[in-house]
Amino acid sequence: MTRDSVDIVTVSGAELVRFIPDLARLRIEVFREFPYLYEGDLAYETGYLETYGASAGSVFVLARAGERVLGAATGVPMADEEEAFLAPIRAYGLDPATTFYFGESVLERSYRGRGLGVRFFEEREAFARRRGYTHAAFCAVARADDDPRRPPDYQPLDGFWQRRGFRPVPALSTSYSWKELGEQQAAPKPMNFWLKELAR
Repeated sequence: MTRDSVDIVTVSGAELVRFIPDLARLRIEVFREFPYLYEGDLAYETGYLETYGASAGSVFVLARAGERVLGAATGVPMADEEEAFLAPIRAYGLDPATTFYFGESVLERSYRGRGLGVRFFEEREAFARRRGYTHAAFCAVARADDDPRRPPDYQPLDGFWQRRGFRPVPALSTSYSWKELGEQQAAPKPMNFWLKELAR
Protein backbone atom coordinates (compact mmCIF):
# COMPACT_ATOMS: atom_id res chain seq x y z
CA MET A 1 0.00 0.00 0.00
CA THR A 2 1.55 3.30 -1.06
CA ARG A 3 0.88 6.68 0.46
CA ASP A 4 -1.03 7.61 -2.69
CA SER A 5 -3.52 4.75 -2.32
CA VAL A 6 -6.39 6.61 -0.70
CA ASP A 7 -9.99 5.55 -1.20
CA ILE A 8 -13.05 7.72 -0.55
CA VAL A 9 -15.90 5.72 0.96
CA THR A 10 -19.37 7.00 1.91
CA VAL A 11 -21.29 5.25 4.70
CA SER A 12 -24.63 6.21 6.22
CA GLY A 13 -27.14 5.27 8.89
CA ALA A 14 -26.31 2.24 11.03
CA GLU A 15 -23.32 1.42 8.82
CA LEU A 16 -21.35 4.41 10.10
CA VAL A 17 -21.50 3.48 13.79
CA ARG A 18 -18.43 1.25 13.61
CA PHE A 19 -16.37 4.19 12.36
CA ILE A 20 -17.22 6.48 15.30
CA PRO A 21 -14.03 5.53 17.21
CA ASP A 22 -11.97 6.52 14.15
CA LEU A 23 -13.78 9.85 13.95
CA ALA A 24 -13.26 10.45 17.68
CA ARG A 25 -9.52 9.85 17.28
CA LEU A 26 -9.28 12.23 14.33
CA ARG A 27 -11.33 14.95 16.05
CA ILE A 28 -9.12 14.83 19.14
CA GLU A 29 -5.98 15.01 16.97
CA VAL A 30 -7.02 17.64 14.41
CA PHE A 31 -9.12 19.96 16.57
CA ARG A 32 -6.27 20.34 19.03
CA GLU A 33 -4.79 22.68 16.43
CA PHE A 34 -5.76 26.34 16.04
CA PRO A 35 -8.47 27.60 15.65
CA TYR A 36 -10.37 25.04 17.78
CA LEU A 37 -7.67 24.35 20.40
CA TYR A 38 -9.80 21.45 21.60
CA GLU A 39 -8.66 19.50 24.66
CA GLY A 40 -10.43 16.34 23.60
CA ASP A 41 -11.24 13.20 25.52
CA LEU A 42 -13.10 10.03 24.60
CA ALA A 43 -15.85 10.57 27.18
CA TYR A 44 -16.84 13.89 25.59
CA GLU A 45 -16.53 12.39 22.11
CA THR A 46 -18.85 9.51 22.95
CA GLY A 47 -21.63 11.92 23.89
CA TYR A 48 -21.04 14.37 21.06
CA LEU A 49 -20.97 11.72 18.33
CA GLU A 50 -24.21 10.09 19.47
CA THR A 51 -26.00 12.53 17.15
CA TYR A 52 -24.70 10.66 14.11
CA GLY A 53 -25.38 7.19 15.44
CA ALA A 54 -28.94 8.14 16.37
CA SER A 55 -29.85 9.61 12.96
CA ALA A 56 -30.87 7.31 10.11
CA GLY A 57 -30.04 10.13 7.68
CA SER A 58 -26.46 10.82 8.79
CA VAL A 59 -23.40 10.29 6.61
CA PHE A 60 -19.64 9.83 6.99
CA VAL A 61 -17.33 10.37 4.03
CA LEU A 62 -14.15 8.48 4.86
CA ALA A 63 -10.64 8.72 3.42
CA ARG A 64 -9.02 5.33 3.87
CA ALA A 65 -5.63 3.80 3.19
CA GLY A 66 -6.44 0.11 3.34
CA GLU A 67 -8.36 -0.36 6.58
CA ARG A 68 -6.91 2.76 8.22
CA VAL A 69 -9.15 5.82 8.36
CA LEU A 70 -6.97 8.89 7.81
CA GLY A 71 -9.74 11.44 7.34
CA ALA A 72 -13.49 11.87 7.69
CA ALA A 73 -16.25 14.37 7.01
CA THR A 74 -19.72 14.16 8.50
CA GLY A 75 -23.26 15.29 7.79
CA VAL A 76 -26.65 14.94 9.40
CA PRO A 77 -30.18 16.23 8.72
CA MET A 78 -30.51 19.59 10.45
CA ALA A 79 -33.71 18.34 12.06
CA ASP A 80 -31.61 15.74 13.92
CA GLU A 81 -28.98 18.20 15.13
CA GLU A 82 -28.57 19.58 18.64
CA GLU A 83 -30.65 22.58 19.62
CA ALA A 84 -27.55 24.82 19.64
CA PHE A 85 -27.42 24.45 15.84
CA LEU A 86 -31.09 23.85 15.12
CA ALA A 87 -32.56 26.88 16.92
CA PRO A 88 -30.59 29.55 14.97
CA ILE A 89 -31.57 27.94 11.66
CA ARG A 90 -35.25 28.08 12.63
CA ALA A 91 -34.93 31.67 13.82
CA TYR A 92 -33.26 32.67 10.55
CA GLY A 93 -36.21 31.27 8.61
CA LEU A 94 -34.65 28.20 7.02
CA ASP A 95 -36.63 24.97 7.13
CA PRO A 96 -34.66 22.33 9.08
CA ALA A 97 -36.46 19.65 7.07
CA THR A 98 -34.77 20.83 3.86
CA THR A 99 -31.38 21.79 5.36
CA PHE A 100 -28.49 19.36 5.67
CA TYR A 101 -25.83 20.11 8.29
CA PHE A 102 -22.16 19.48 7.57
CA GLY A 103 -20.31 18.61 10.75
CA GLU A 104 -16.57 18.17 11.02
CA SER A 105 -14.09 17.63 8.22
CA VAL A 106 -10.87 16.23 9.70
CA LEU A 107 -7.79 14.89 7.95
CA GLU A 108 -4.35 13.81 9.10
CA ARG A 109 -1.85 16.58 8.45
CA SER A 110 0.35 14.57 6.06
CA TYR A 111 -2.60 14.02 3.69
CA ARG A 112 -3.72 17.65 3.44
CA GLY A 113 -3.36 19.65 0.25
CA ARG A 114 -4.17 16.69 -2.00
CA GLY A 115 -7.77 17.46 -2.88
CA LEU A 116 -9.35 15.24 -0.24
CA GLY A 117 -11.06 18.20 1.43
CA VAL A 118 -12.76 19.03 -1.87
CA ARG A 119 -13.96 15.45 -2.15
CA PHE A 120 -15.34 15.61 1.38
CA PHE A 121 -17.56 18.53 0.37
CA GLU A 122 -18.53 17.08 -3.00
CA GLU A 123 -19.59 13.74 -1.57
CA ARG A 124 -21.64 15.26 1.25
CA GLU A 125 -23.38 17.64 -1.15
CA ALA A 126 -24.19 14.77 -3.51
CA PHE A 127 -25.58 12.77 -0.60
CA ALA A 128 -27.77 15.70 0.48
CA ARG A 129 -29.05 16.41 -3.05
CA ARG A 130 -30.04 12.78 -3.60
CA ARG A 131 -32.21 13.06 -0.51
CA GLY A 132 -33.93 16.24 -1.61
CA TYR A 133 -32.23 18.83 0.61
CA THR A 134 -32.17 22.37 -0.75
CA HIS A 135 -29.55 23.91 1.55
CA ALA A 136 -26.31 22.89 3.23
CA ALA A 137 -24.99 24.59 6.36
CA PHE A 138 -22.02 24.34 8.66
CA CYS A 139 -20.51 26.26 11.57
CA ALA A 140 -16.97 27.49 12.12
CA VAL A 141 -15.47 28.85 15.32
CA ALA A 142 -14.92 32.62 15.38
CA ARG A 143 -11.41 33.75 16.35
CA ALA A 144 -9.96 37.26 16.31
CA ASP A 145 -7.39 37.98 13.60
CA ASP A 146 -4.96 39.08 16.32
CA ASP A 147 -5.51 36.05 18.58
CA PRO A 148 -2.05 35.51 20.15
CA ARG A 149 -2.46 31.73 19.80
CA ARG A 150 -2.76 31.99 16.03
CA PRO A 151 0.31 30.34 14.40
CA PRO A 152 2.28 32.57 11.99
CA ASP A 153 1.67 30.12 9.13
CA TYR A 154 -2.05 29.61 9.83
CA GLN A 155 -4.20 29.74 6.69
CA PRO A 156 -7.94 30.40 7.28
CA LEU A 157 -10.30 28.20 5.30
CA ASP A 158 -12.68 31.00 4.28
CA GLY A 159 -11.40 31.07 0.69
CA PHE A 160 -11.67 27.30 0.38
CA TRP A 161 -15.27 27.35 1.64
CA GLN A 162 -16.18 30.21 -0.71
CA ARG A 163 -14.78 28.25 -3.65
CA ARG A 164 -17.10 25.42 -2.62
CA GLY A 165 -20.00 27.87 -2.99
CA PHE A 166 -20.64 28.60 0.68
CA ARG A 167 -21.11 32.09 2.07
CA PRO A 168 -20.88 33.41 5.63
CA VAL A 169 -24.13 34.69 7.10
CA PRO A 170 -23.42 37.45 9.66
CA ALA A 171 -26.97 37.28 11.02
CA LEU A 172 -26.67 33.56 11.74
CA SER A 173 -24.52 32.47 14.67
CA THR A 174 -24.56 30.32 17.78
CA SER A 175 -22.29 29.19 20.60
CA TYR A 176 -21.09 25.73 21.52
CA SER A 177 -19.13 24.51 24.51
CA TRP A 178 -15.93 22.50 24.56
CA LYS A 179 -12.84 22.39 26.73
CA GLU A 180 -10.08 24.47 25.22
CA LEU A 181 -6.37 23.94 25.86
CA GLY A 182 -5.61 25.58 29.19
CA GLU A 183 -9.23 25.66 30.37
CA GLN A 184 -10.35 23.83 33.50
CA GLN A 185 -13.76 23.04 32.07
CA ALA A 186 -15.81 23.38 28.91
CA ALA A 187 -17.01 26.91 28.10
CA PRO A 188 -19.10 28.39 25.23
CA LYS A 189 -17.29 29.45 22.05
CA PRO A 190 -18.82 31.68 19.33
CA MET A 191 -19.64 29.89 16.06
CA ASN A 192 -20.57 31.43 12.71
CA PHE A 193 -22.79 29.75 10.12
CA TRP A 194 -21.99 29.30 6.44
CA LEU A 195 -24.73 28.40 3.93
CA LYS A 196 -25.06 27.09 0.41
CA GLU A 197 -28.11 26.60 -1.78
CA LEU A 198 -27.88 23.17 -3.35
CA ALA A 199 -28.46 23.23 -7.09
CA ARG A 200 -30.60 20.49 -8.61
